[in-house]
Amino acid sequence: MSRRGSAGLLAALLLLGTCAALLPQFPAAAAAAAYPPVQGNITGPHYIAIGSNSTYYTNGSGGPADTSGVVIGNLTWKASVTGPNLTGVSVSPNASNSSLGPGAPGHTTLKVGNFTETLTLTVEITSTQGSLKASTNLTYTVQVVLPYIVRATLVAGPQKVGPFVIAITLDGHWIANITVPAIEANKTYNLTYEYASGGLSAGNHTFTISLAAEHGLVTFSGGAVQYSQTFYVAGPSPDYVLWGVIGVVVFLGVLFIFATRVAARRRPPTRK
Repeated sequence: MSRRGSAGLLAALLLLGTCAALLPQFPAAAAAAAYPPVQGNITGPHYIAIGSNSTYYTNGSGGPADTSGVVIGNLTWKASVTGPNLTGVSVSPNASNSSLGPGAPGHTTLKVGNFTETLTLTVEITSTQGSLKASTNLTYTVQVVLPYIVRATLVAGPQKVGPFVIAITLDGHWIANITVPAIEANKTYNLTYEYASGGLSAGNHTFTISLAAEHGLVTFSGGAVQYSQTFYVAGPSPDYVLWGVIGVVVFLGVLFIFATRVAARRRPPTRK
């Protein structure tokens, strides 16, 4: 065989050897990409009143622990919070070894201080199965604001009432249900509700307290099932950020509660 032919044969063998060496790498690459990326979301209020707390929920999926919608490894989470002033700010619990999955979100309570600021809640989700591990970080912005405050003094009539549910609406939209404990006859209960928001638009707004859920078993004075109070919000200040953290205090006054129920339930008709 000529020198030129030998060189060609050697080059061909080297090329085949190189291809053979590369072949085992393809299954490994495919295995590394066999699981979906880790993903998730955080849910909870974007606005929270100063000095209060709220619960946030984390859902997660994917990674080597969750390849087909069924958790076969461990999906864990770890929460933390950052901001300009962390005095009185905390998250609890901040970590859990419980697996995340459908219907089983992680939950943490964010407690804030007595000042307005912007906080960032961060949750790291880690997915592990054997020696495989993948993770992702989720972030959620929370504005700590001065709330709008609804206050009312409830006065019971000549008999004990409650416990009962009060619904609060703002401009006709439901915002909260509040359970009022039992009120002894001729006694009072001071109700306070804090509504955290990014600031209401200029103009008139109306808070309404409703007893409609009690189906007439508990009413206000005169048999009314709701009471409303309208207040006015001036135009926004030039500093929008400042406007977003200024609340309004609204006093709903004294509401007289009358009960028509006995032992919290109506008696069924007597059989003849």
